[in-house]
Amino acid sequence: MRSEQPADPLALFAVWLAEAEASEPNDPNAMALSTVGEDGMPSCRMVLLKGYDRDGFVFYTNYESRKGRQLLATPKAALLFHWKSLRRQVRIEGAVVPVGDAEADEYFASRHKQSQIGAWASQQSRPLEGRFELEKRVALYAAKYALGTVPRPPHWSGFRLTPRLIEFWQDGAFRLHDRLVYSRGEGGAEAGAEGSVSGWTTERLYP
Repeated sequence: MRSEQPADPLALFAVWLAEAEASEPNDPNAMALSTVGEDGMPSCRMVLLKGYDRDGFVFYTNYESRKGRQLLATPKAALLFHWKSLRRQVRIEGAVVPVGDAEADEYFASRHKQSQIGAWASQQSRPLEGRFELEKRVALYAAKYALGTVPRPPHWSGFRLTPRLIEFWQDGAFRLHDRLVYSRGEGGAEAGAEGSVSGWTTERLYP
């Protein structure tokens, strides 16, 4: 990574994600999502990246789940990709906003019908008496939407994280890792060790 420093961090992310897709055995788009509760306690879980562009990184969830409620109450989060096969990780931090209805509808329509049924059946993060209770709810909604398309539940949608910081980490021998950080403020780039490029400030960090 010593020679890799494009002006746009998304260009480097695209290269790394493509290489992960070729080498990771499962879910190269898996990422840890960290949120914060009303009491200030952080919470972390794995989710799947479903798209990214200059506006941010998109994932979907039940808005009534623990992470959904936390993100709606405190719209800031952190993401972490860890690609063990490549000995790389990418950290991303920023503000979060809900995606638009049209975008959420389009993605929901692309999902397998059983996954669509599951979005209706699962009362995510709420207490479950037993597996049979969940299976009954799946059967209920499978019957309800046996014919035709399955509409998107009003409580199920996506979030977009707009990054203010993106750090690329590459494993190095004897723990002398490479760390390249891109950062920007609310209104543009912030001052940094290696200057500002395309709205992003870049600097390298000690491992």
